[in-house]
Order: sequence, then structure tokens, then C-alpha cells
Amino acid sequence: MTTENIPEQNNSHSLLLQRIIADRIKNSPQQRISFADYMDLVLYHPERGYYSSGTVKIGSEGGDFFTSPYLGADFGELLAEQFIEMWAIAGKPAPFTIVEMGAGQGILADDILNYLQHCCKDLLDVLEYAIVEQSEGLIEQQQKILQKWLDKKTNICWKSWAEIPESSLVGCCFSNELVDALPVHQITIDRGKIKEIYVTIGSEGLVEVEGDPSTAGLEEYFKLVEIDLPSEAYADGYRTEVNLAALNWLTTVANRLKWGYVLTVDYGYTAQKYYHPQRSQGTLQCYYNHRRHNNPYSFIGNQDITAHVDFTALERQGELCGLEKIGFTKQGMFLMALGLGDRLAELSSGKFNFMEVLKRRDALHQLIDPTGLGGFGVLVQGKGLSEEQKERSLQGLTTPQMGAL
Repeated sequence: MTTENIPEQNNSHSLLLQRIIADRIKNSPQQRISFADYMDLVLYHPERGYYSSGTVKIGSEGGDFFTSPYLGADFGELLAEQFIEMWAIAGKPAPFTIVEMGAGQGILADDILNYLQHCCKDLLDVLEYAIVEQSEGLIEQQQKILQKWLDKKTNICWKSWAEIPESSLVGCCFSNELVDALPVHQITIDRGKIKEIYVTIGSEGLVEVEGDPSTAGLEEYFKLVEIDLPSEAYADGYRTEVNLAALNWLTTVANRLKWGYVLTVDYGYTAQKYYHPQRSQGTLQCYYNHRRHNNPYSFIGNQDITAHVDFTALERQGELCGLEKIGFTKQGMFLMALGLGDRLAELSSGKFNFMEVLKRRDALHQLIDPTGLGGFGVLVQGKGLSEEQKERSLQGLTTPQMGAL
């Protein structure tokens, strides 16, 4: 693994987290922890994790990475259009709950609420906007950005899953680039058998070792997604990830939903593409100051670590939890179907000056670029819908008009 000549930063925050990791390893059986446990510590340790401590830097300038909401309000506004339709399909119940899972700095929530205030006040009046966020540092940032809504007595709340009763939600639970940051197990093939990657302490710091799988869930996972691994198709040294945390997460979400939708936006593949024998080193990647590299043992506590999403696993696990697949599309198609093409066409109306047109067109094109954000997957699953409700095609899943491109 390499760090592409990015200078290391062993600041006090990172050094303290490294000590925490070392203590966990020393106090663990065989003095090693799974890579999933390591990734959980570096990202989500309550005081020192990248997300939990507030170290996370998001944004196109000065951040480690940026997400769709940082390109302007359009992403949130078009999502709001989809939520309005979902509310109508439900029969316009009160309350109608939108659960944002992993809300970043709160920008997306602000964009959604702004749009509803101007375009669908009826929904805003009956809306419960719940944020499920485990990072105290991010919750503080979210509350600052959303303070104006709290002052207006808008029904916004922060809850843990434990505070939400089972089968209580009517609405939509959605996430944008959440599942890719859940801790993953790493496995490799050694002499035709699955071995798990563990993290231990060597003479020069953290090192990887192989061992028997820590849980039977790893082999069960491949049965779930119908991938024949191990098999002769996978050579020794083949390495990949298994996101068991995503299965547990989706089970929790499904259990809280009484009626409605689960909308997942993220980058990833079907299982057949994810676990293709030629993708022999998996998808794990790290982000530091907008630079991507593949060394998760660098910049500990100061960088993001992600892996692509296996959408087949989410579909299959959803079926086991009572979630029915409503549809799957790409973000570019999803946003175009919801009206992004009309927004592009409006740029030729003469309402904007030349520089505004250039900036806005670039942002909109980035949202639908098939080689970037536009290539992200959008999975919609449903629970409790009647046959009549299922027959009503969600606008975001329809075939968009592409003329504005």
C-alpha cells in the first residue's frame, strides 16, 4: 500500500487514537483485531474517531471530500420533490417522517426544508424531520446550520435508533453516502480458502495478518448474494471487502418503518460486478485533503476510509426484513427525472449573467456526470405499500427527458 507521497500528520489527535488502537489490540484475543474493528475505531471512536471527533472535513475547498449537497441546493430540492410525491402516495398523512441517516453538516436538510417552505408548505406543516447521527461533532454543526428552523418551531429532532420504536415510522428513511463509510471486514483467498485480514502490532507499527474468519457471517454473506467464493475462479491473493454492518443497519431501519420508503444513494456495484475475479484488490479507498490513496494505516483519525456498496446485498437483506425493491437507477437519471433537465434549460432563458450560467451549469453537470456523482446508485425499497401504491411509479424512477443535456 502507498500513500502517494502525501505528507504524514502525526498530530496529538492521531497519536492518542493510535494509543487507543494499540490498547485494544493488546487486550484482544491473539493480540489482533479485525479490520472492521479497526475501521470502526478510526472512524467512529466516541472521542477520537474521524467522524465522531469533528475532525471530518467536508467541502470542495479545504475538505477531504465533498458530496452532492456541496454543489448547491439542487440536489436537496430535487430530493424534496420526491418526498412530496411519496407523501401524496401515502395519502398525505400527519405526521409524515423523513429520517436522514448520516446528515453531514446539515446542508442537505437545510436545502430540503427551504424547498418545502417555498413549494410545499402543507408538507412542512406536518413534517417530522428526524436526524440519526452518532457523531457529536457533526450534530453540533447540524444544529448550527438548522438553528433558524428550530427557532421557527419546525419539527426537527435528533434521535438514536434506540429512541425510535419499531414499526412507528410513516415516511421515508434516506441516506446519501452513508453506507460506504460503514466498517467493512476484509478477506483474502489463501490456498483456496477464505481468510480474514486482522490488524496487529509489528516492530514498526500496525501490520496486517491473516487468520480464520472471525464470524460465520462472512461465508453466509456470499450465499446471500449468490457469489461462489471461494472457487477456482478466485486466485490466491484475491482480496475484497464484506460489509456486514450494512446488513445490520438495514435491518434496524426496516424494523422502525411501518409504511414508506428506504432511499439509499451511494457509489457501488451489484454483487456480480463487485466480486468479479478481476477486481482482485477490492474497492477500499481513503480520502485526505481531496487526495485518494489506498493506505488505511496512514493519517489515523484524520482521513476518511470507504468501500463501495454492494447493492445486491442491500436488496437481498431488505427482502429478508420485509422491504420490497421499488426500483434502482443511477443518480444522474434520478435527478433528471425529477426535473434537473428543466433547470439546465432555464439557464438559456436570459435570467442569469454569463458567470452565473457557467457556474450553475458546471454544478448541475457534476450531479449527473456518469463518471462521477451521476454514476452513483439510487436504491428505493418500500414497506407496507398497498398494491395500488406500488403501481404508482415514483417520479425519480421514471425515464427522464434528456433533451436539456
